[in-house]
Amino acid sequence: MNSYKTVYRGGEGELVEKKSRFIATVCPVESEQEALDFIAGLKKKYWNATHNCWAYVIGERQELQRCSDDGEPQGTAGRPMLEVLLGEEIHNAAVVVTRYFGGTLLGTGGLVRAYSRSVQEGLKNSVIIEKQQGYLLRLVTDYNGIGKIQYLLGQRGLTVTDSAYTDRVELTVLVPEEELESLKEDITEGTNGRTVFSSCDGACFALVEGKPLIFG
Repeated sequence: MNSYKTVYRGGEGELVEKKSRFIATVCPVESEQEALDFIAGLKKKYWNATHNCWAYVIGERQELQRCSDDGEPQGTAGRPMLEVLLGEEIHNAAVVVTRYFGGTLLGTGGLVRAYSRSVQEGLKNSVIIEKQQGYLLRLVTDYNGIGKIQYLLGQRGLTVTDSAYTDRVELTVLVPEEELESLKEDITEGTNGRTVFSSCDGACFALVEGKPLIFG
C-alpha cells in the first residue's frame, strides 16, 4: 500500500449513558503481543470495572482483526468497536472501552451505540496520521540551478530534510513514491541537466502537526 492511516499518539474519550460510564482508551500497536499487553494493562488499571471490552486491527491491510465483548451480550461491544476502527480505515491500533454499570440496562441497540460512540470519542482525542511510502532523494546541483529546484519543490509542497552549501549545493528531499519520477524529470529539465541524483533510499513517512516524520 502507498499509504494508510494509523494512530501516532493514543487518547481517551468518555461518555455517560443512563448513568453507565464508558471510557475509551486508544493505543498504537505494531504486533498482536503489544495489543494484548495493552489490553492486560487496562484491565489491571480498571480492575473494578463491570466490563473491559476491546478490539484491535493490525497490518498494512488490516489482516489481523480481533475483538471481545468481555461479558456483554454477544455482538454488542467488541464487534461494533472493531467496525469503527475498520470504518475509519485505521491500521495498527487497539482500543479498550471500560464500562462502569450505572444500574439501568441499555438494551442491545443502546449498547452498540454506546460502545461505538466511545471509540469515536477516543479517536477524536488521538493523533491520527497517514503513513506514506516515499524516498529520500539526494541531489547535487550548482548555484544557478538551486532557484529552479526550490521553486519546483515549493510547487509540490515537498520538504528538504538536509542541505549543504559548498562549491555546489547538495539537498536531500522527502518525496512521495508516486511523485519521484516526475520530479526528477522536472528538475532535470528545469536545470538543463545540471543536476545529479546521487542516491535514492526508500522511506516511510507521515506529516505530524504539519511536519514530516520519517519512520525506520
